[in-house]
Amino acid sequence: MRFVISREALIRPLQLVAGVVERRQTMPVLSNILLVAEEGMLSLTGTDLEVELVARIPLQELSEPGSVTVPARKLMDICKSLSDDALVEISVTDEKARIKAGRSRFSLATLPAADFPNVEDSPEAMTISLPQSALRQLIEKTGFSMAQQDVRYYLNGMLLEVRDACLRAVSTDGHRLATCLTPVEAESGLEHQIIVPRKGILELARLLQGGDAPVTLVIGSSHIRAVVGDFTFTSKLVDGKFPDYNRVIPRNGDKVLLGDRQELRQVFTRIAILSNEKYRGVRLNLSNGLLKVTANNPEQEEAEETLAIDYEGQDLEIGFNVNYLLDVLSILNSDVVRLILSDANSSALVQGYDENDAVYVVMPMRM
Repeated sequence: MRFVISREALIRPLQLVAGVVERRQTMPVLSNILLVAEEGMLSLTGTDLEVELVARIPLQELSEPGSVTVPARKLMDICKSLSDDALVEISVTDEKARIKAGRSRFSLATLPAADFPNVEDSPEAMTISLPQSALRQLIEKTGFSMAQQDVRYYLNGMLLEVRDACLRAVSTDGHRLATCLTPVEAESGLEHQIIVPRKGILELARLLQGGDAPVTLVIGSSHIRAVVGDFTFTSKLVDGKFPDYNRVIPRNGDKVLLGDRQELRQVFTRIAILSNEKYRGVRLNLSNGLLKVTANNPEQEEAEETLAIDYEGQDLEIGFNVNYLLDVLSILNSDVVRLILSDANSSALVQGYDENDAVYVVMPMRM
């Protein structure tokens, strides 16, 4: 096996594929990426058995086709250290991958390509297509609410639901919920729900470039595959039942607060400085035209700030984890934010004033 490729063409695909590879592995070959050179193309594959990413790059020169696996991190670090305009020659002899670039020479240990595992395929259920920017926005607007290591394993990921020619993303960690939808090209009447694991969502987001270039999602019974340009991404699905998000979204809120998003964000950031470091609680006191935000901590320190808002209704006092409110305010695009409340024990509904595609729910805290 011997081929030549420019460092510029290799570096981004290599970084993305190596990003899938976990640092600690039970099988040595999973620390490697699979290189396959044939028909003028180089394919790179990385996997952790749950997620797989394949990149295809045209070669400048292919002298000898073949396949091999090499250590992902070491190959990436070597390529990152080379000059931007370097030409990289990789050849394999005597179970060693030899890398030449200018006057630099490297020799890496290899493992046989036959030992490299494939992520199994599953029967195809449906295929949808949408712009990369739309899918990227779905993930950005909801991904922060995914649980990380919850014992309710089905929360450690994102629900993707196809219904009525729309793709909806939903995530929750049990304390807050985020949902956003976008139109897609899909057969009318088709409905499908899947849960993509957290790592799969994060790696897919890294692939998406934005813009109108399409991404094709192939949804199977136990896998999802995304085709993004020269990349093919595959992830296993979480086998579980996601909570009914419609039951979580409050419908009967009768107290509506309208406020400047940036002003609210700045006030919450200041008041949070003296909140309890563990629970991050702040208290909101609503009265006609005014919002008072307060916080205190076990050291008996206190913070308080009042700001003018658009609110007419009964006085209300309610507590929240300030980080959850700040996460939502950071992701909204509207200048004005709408907060819909009913009482001190019920969840709040948060939306951008002119954003109808995304809805956020934040549970209150007892303080």
